[in-house]
Amino acid sequence: MDNIILIAVSALGGLGLIAAVILYYIASKFKVFEDPKIDEVESALPSANCGGCGFPGCRAFAEATVVSARERKSLDGLNCPVGGNEVMQVVGKILGLEVEAKEPMIAVIRCNGSTIHSPAKVKYEGAISCTFAHALYGGEGGCQFGCLSLADCVDACEFEAIHMNPETGLPEVNDRCTACNACVLACPRGIIELRKRGPKDKRIFVSCVNMEKGAPAKKNCEVACIGCSLCQKACAFDAITITSFLAYIDFNKCTLCRKCVEVCPTNAIHEVNFKPRKPKAETLTPEKSVSGKPLADKQLVSDSSKTEPENKKEEMIETKE
Repeated sequence: MDNIILIAVSALGGLGLIAAVILYYIASKFKVFEDPKIDEVESALPSANCGGCGFPGCRAFAEATVVSARERKSLDGLNCPVGGNEVMQVVGKILGLEVEAKEPMIAVIRCNGSTIHSPAKVKYEGAISCTFAHALYGGEGGCQFGCLSLADCVDACEFEAIHMNPETGLPEVNDRCTACNACVLACPRGIIELRKRGPKDKRIFVSCVNMEKGAPAKKNCEVACIGCSLCQKACAFDAITITSFLAYIDFNKCTLCRKCVEVCPTNAIHEVNFKPRKPKAETLTPEKSVSGKPLADKQLVSDSSKTEPENKKEEMIETKE
């Protein structure tokens, strides 16, 4: 009995030893060298794994930066939007490269079809998903391009940078936005866009994506872009283009002069973080009063001219006496 147990233990031990030798040989034969800088770069990243850089996670992004630095001696086209310029400068220092600073970006909502501007014509009852609703109907307000207000963008954001406004039914972006692009990808209507934050967080953009002609667009939403081209004519910097009855402002060319905002007849162009405009003072003409009614001739005569004849009469009476 003891011999049987000893033989079984020896046999199993021998098989384990042979398997270990084989596995060691295979591991040595097919060993993949991994640059230790990958771990350094990954530790410098914010570990958000949001995919905003275009890679599945921070580890994949770190590998891409190390490969690019080794093969191209450059990090062009690679950027961590969550970490921003500070993190990319650290990554560049690890890899021995200079990284050009990029302007911070932020998500903007290019739809102003609120419950006030685009009243509901139908009531949606179904799955609470923009992607699902997008495949079924145009929208409660009738605009087939507008926001569906079912918060897919809110669910996609991992930074609590976007929420739904209960009064307007539209999403709103706050300063927590990291430009990770998750909300942009989640929106089936394509109304969310990443744009430059701008100096002092000032930015101007067309808050509409409706490509219908003016009349149908205005029928469904009173603040829709109608492609009238007035903004394009007012812009002296070729920053505005009209495509399919829809205006678009190139944030790389826009100088924030605000002239396009002034001429837009539907208020489809939004200006963010600008000081309120001062009301233009209306100059009064002699023919018009403050109320707009014409002034009578006697009202235009000064008090001095009224009393002048009376004074002369008094002087003549005194000389006669």
